[in-house]
Amino acid sequence: MKQEHIVLTFDVGTQSSRAMLIDSSGDILAKAQEKHEPPYYSDEPGFAEQRADFYYEQICRASLRLKERCRELWERIEAVTITTIRDTTVCVDEDGTPLRPAIVWLDKRRAGGRPAMSQVTRIMLKAVGMEETANLQYTKSHCNWIMQNEPDIWSRTYKYLLLGGYLTFKLTGNMADAAASLVGHLPVDAQSRSWQKKGALTRPVFDIPQSKLCDVVESGRELGRITRRAAEDTGLEEGIPVLATGSDKACEILGLGCVTKEKAAVGFGTTATITYTMDRYLEPERFIPPYISILPGCYTPEIEIYRGYWLISWFKKEFAEKEVKQAAELGISAEELLNERLQDIPAGCDGLLLQPYFTPNVTMPAARGAIIGFSDQHTRIHIYRAIIEGINFALMEGMRLMERRSGHRFQEVRLGGGGSRSSEICQITADMFGIPVIRTQTYEVTGIGSAMAAFVGMGVFKSYEQAVQSMVHVKDVFEPDMGQHEMYEELYADIFRNIYGKLSPLYTKLNEIYGRKHTDR
Repeated sequence: MKQEHIVLTFDVGTQSSRAMLIDSSGDILAKAQEKHEPPYYSDEPGFAEQRADFYYEQICRASLRLKERCRELWERIEAVTITTIRDTTVCVDEDGTPLRPAIVWLDKRRAGGRPAMSQVTRIMLKAVGMEETANLQYTKSHCNWIMQNEPDIWSRTYKYLLLGGYLTFKLTGNMADAAASLVGHLPVDAQSRSWQKKGALTRPVFDIPQSKLCDVVESGRELGRITRRAAEDTGLEEGIPVLATGSDKACEILGLGCVTKEKAAVGFGTTATITYTMDRYLEPERFIPPYISILPGCYTPEIEIYRGYWLISWFKKEFAEKEVKQAAELGISAEELLNERLQDIPAGCDGLLLQPYFTPNVTMPAARGAIIGFSDQHTRIHIYRAIIEGINFALMEGMRLMERRSGHRFQEVRLGGGGSRSSEICQITADMFGIPVIRTQTYEVTGIGSAMAAFVGMGVFKSYEQAVQSMVHVKDVFEPDMGQHEMYEELYADIFRNIYGKLSPLYTKLNEIYGRKHTDR
C-alpha cells in the first residue's frame, strides 16, 4: 500500500484555533483544538480586539499537543499551511513587533469623514448609487480609524498585515500572504490577484501606502520555511516549507469540492456565506468585487450574512440556559439538544419570520435585525428555528441574486461549518433551497481545502479537480421535500423579501436617533 502524504494545517477561526494532520486522501488523521477564551475583548463599546500573539500562542499550543499524541505521524509532515478568519488586522514595526492589538473582524469602530475622492469620481459613484457604500466602507476600515485616532502608531507601522500574514511572519520571518487570503478593508484588485494600483477608482477608500502592504504569493507556492524559533515554539522541524493557501472561506469552498459553478458552497459559521467558483470576473452584487479563488484565474462571488451562526451563540446565552445546563451534565453540546427540538416546530414556525441582518453590510448600510409574526402560540424554540430559517432565507436571496447575475442555476448545495453537523439543519436547508444538500466526510472542510492547495503545490495532484476527486467524499445527501419547499417559497417571495424594504426607513431613523443619543453621551 502506498503511504499517503501528510501536511499540518493551522485553521484559526473566531472561536478557536485548530492544528490538523491531513493526508492526501482527505482524512483528518489527528486534530488538536484550542478555544479562544475570550475570542476578543472590548476596551471601548463596539471594539473587538485581541493580542496579535494570542493567535500564535494558540496554534503553538495546539501544535505541541498534537505532536505529543502523534509522534510517528509528526515525522512525516511535508509542509505546513495556515488559513485564518478574514479582515482581522495587525500593525507591525520593522522587526515584526505588533504596535497595537489586532482588530478583529467583529469590531464596530468607525472612522470619521469620507474618502478623499475627486469630484468626478464622486459624481460617478453617486450616479450608480454607490456613493453611500463607498463612504460606509471608508468609515468601517480599520486602517482609516488608526490613521485618524492613532497617527503615531500609523507612522511607525512598517507593514499592515492581515492575521494570516502575521502568522506567516511568526512562522517564517517573511511578511507575505496568499492572494486568496486578501479579504478585508484593503486595496485589493481581484483581477490582478494583488494590490490596486495607486490611481485605481476606489483606492481612496482605503489608501494604504504600497510600502505598508506585504508581498503576495499564489496558493501552493512557498511563503517561507519554519525558522529555528518557530520550530522551538511549535515542535516542528526547522526548514519545513510553509505553503500559501487562502482565507478560511476560500479554503472552505475548495474543501467542499465546489470547483464548478453549479455547486454552491454554504458556510454555516460565525459568518454565514453562500459562494461558488467562477472562471470569469463576476460581481455578486453591482460594484461589489468577487474574492480571489485559490484556483488560478478563478473568482468566488460571495454573499455574506455577517452575524450568521453567531445568532446561535446569542440565542444560547439569552434563551437556552436550560439546555446549556443539561448539555453540561450529559457531556454534549447545547446545540445538539436544541437541534433535536427543531422537529417539534413546523416549517415556517407558525408564521414567525426572522430577518438576520443584525450587522449592516455594504448594500444594507442601515440594517438591523427583526422578528415579525409573534402570537401567543410561539415559544423560544420557535425563535430558535426562526433563526435557522431566517439565515437560510437570506442565503436564498443571495443565491437567487447570483443566479440572475451569472445566468446559471445551482444544482446542489454543499454545507460546511459547525451548523452542518446537524442533520436537522441540513434537511431544513434542503427543503428551503429546493435542491439536494450535500454533507461531505467532515465539517472541517476549511482544513481540507487548505491541505488540498498544499498538495497541488507540492505536485501530489496535477490539478485541483484531481485533488477534489481524491480528497472530497460525499457522506450524506439530503433530498428536498418539495411540498415543504413550496410553502417556504411562498413565505420567501411574499414576506421575507419585503421585510427589509418596508423597515429600511425605520432602521435609518432609528440609527439617527441612537447615533445622536450616543454622541450626546
